[in-house]
Amino acid sequence: MVRLVFTGPMRTIWKGALTFGLVNVPVKVYSATEDHDVSLHQVHDKDGGRIRYQRTCEVCGETVAYADIDRAYVDGGQTVVLTKDDLAALPSEKSREIDVVEFVPSGQVDLLTLDKPYYLEPDSQSPKAYVLLRKTLEQTDRTAIVRFTLRQKTRLAALRVRGKVLVLQTLLWADEVRAADFPSLDEDVRISKKELELSSSLVDSYSADFDPESFVDEYQKELRTLIDAKIDAGDTFDVADTFGDDEGDAKSGEVIDLMEALRASVARSKAARSEDADDSEKKAAPKKTAGKKKAG
Repeated sequence: MVRLVFTGPMRTIWKGALTFGLVNVPVKVYSATEDHDVSLHQVHDKDGGRIRYQRTCEVCGETVAYADIDRAYVDGGQTVVLTKDDLAALPSEKSREIDVVEFVPSGQVDLLTLDKPYYLEPDSQSPKAYVLLRKTLEQTDRTAIVRFTLRQKTRLAALRVRGKVLVLQTLLWADEVRAADFPSLDEDVRISKKELELSSSLVDSYSADFDPESFVDEYQKELRTLIDAKIDAGDTFDVADTFGDDEGDAKSGEVIDLMEALRASVARSKAARSEDADDSEKKAAPKKTAGKKKAG
């Protein structure tokens, strides 16, 4: 059984309807993944001050707020400016439909083309049409290829089943996947029967059922341990000193100078090894005992 574990509140990012033929399935769309990486900021190595980047206009030199930024396309010597209203007026942007283009055998969807996954939740009083589509995909072992528009981009996606949920996974367009043209693979390589048997035996020795929960991001785990150790040791800056007077940014997280933390950790590790070596030498040294007089 597939378990869906949501570690935080899920927010709807899009509402629309799955359509195929005359069937209309109202759905809500949620992001299916989230980033758990420890957030690090860039700081000045001398004083720990926060490094900030500003959007600056090359014509007037002013710092521009994100809300005042439009998009543009450069065509030869001309720049075509596209405003937010221009982009919102495009017909495909107004569409709130996920159109099923075709149903294909699931095995024909190349894993290399899979991109961002989304969960679909039924958005109607009765989930019957949703469940019917899910069961149909399961029974026929088919994947629906769909087309829709999200965030000013037309997307191609694969609609498939995961447990009781319909999952929409965007696909890369064909011209976005590079061709793997490696001349070295065109050479005639001879593999002996014995080599293949040994290789297969090695595969068997590593064989197991895949359990994604048994794997963790070791780097993020070690980084969190390093940060906690520095906090416990009092090796930190005051947030106000690092982020200035901007209270909003000051609340956004801890400030870490990773390179300095690594140097300190290496030095501490060396010191610990040196102490262990000294203790070992002391234990290994022969103890002095009072000598007995020989009988005359």
